[in-house]
Amino acid sequence: MAGRNQTLATELVLTGLTERPELQVPLFLVFFVIYLVTMVGNLGLIALIWKDPHLHTTPMYLFLSSLAFADACTSSSVTPKMLVNFLSTDREMSLTECFTQFYFFCSSATTECFLLLVMAYDRYVAICNPLLYPVVMSNKLCAQFIVVTYFIGILNSTIHVGLLVRLTFCRSNVIHYFYCEIVQLFTISCTDPTLNMLVVFICSIFIQSFTFANIAVSYTRVLFTILRKKSEKGRSKAFSTCSAHLLSVSLFYGNLFLIYIRPGSGPAEDKEKLYSLFYTIIIPLLNPFIYSLRNKEVLGALRRLIKK
Repeated sequence: MAGRNQTLATELVLTGLTERPELQVPLFLVFFVIYLVTMVGNLGLIALIWKDPHLHTTPMYLFLSSLAFADACTSSSVTPKMLVNFLSTDREMSLTECFTQFYFFCSSATTECFLLLVMAYDRYVAICNPLLYPVVMSNKLCAQFIVVTYFIGILNSTIHVGLLVRLTFCRSNVIHYFYCEIVQLFTISCTDPTLNMLVVFICSIFIQSFTFANIAVSYTRVLFTILRKKSEKGRSKAFSTCSAHLLSVSLFYGNLFLIYIRPGSGPAEDKEKLYSLFYTIIIPLLNPFIYSLRNKEVLGALRRLIKK
């Protein structure tokens, strides 16, 4: 190679959330606690659902346990490496490590999109067609839904990582981010990433717009059905079961649209890091509590388990 800038990079460096030395240990402690709570919350919710005979035979809780697993995978794909980097001066990672991190992050995030869609459909059938619910949402169909959501997640990440392999990196080996975010990889590529960017844009538009639009349609129909209910108790119960889903959907898609649908993909700024931080770490922390604290069946199962 003629010059230093033309040398192909085999190691990448993550700058992390901040490069200020005095903040590294406090941030490590904060995110270590967040990660512990996230894993205990999500894995605990999965264990509780599968321990209780009623919950693990109910479609809504089957989907919820799958969502908790996807959240645990999302957090685990990003947080451990970030924690190591807080306490290490050597923040290098190989291209293989980088692509692997993105692969697991992308597959779990894509899976979560479709799980939220399936959960919205489940609530639509339960509230709008309650008499047909046991027939429509059979155990076989629920299992197929879960398998398909994970298959789409794996397929989407495989496509993106397959295209990443064609890129070479010689402009710089520094990623100004706290994980291997795909758009940031494009900015340091010395191979034309136009094809990659086009595929990311098309997949993001299709996956996020398709799932969000169908979720919106499902909950719009649910809302009209609830408003037509004559019983105040019936309306209250229906609103209660949907409120957690709507809050989770709002948090998830709000950040997702800000990160991948908005125009522009220049160097990462603090605001962009904050959106990604909320999406990759905070939402997996909040979801088990959003779905559990106002759910009488989950709280009841927890009390029964404690009594035993």
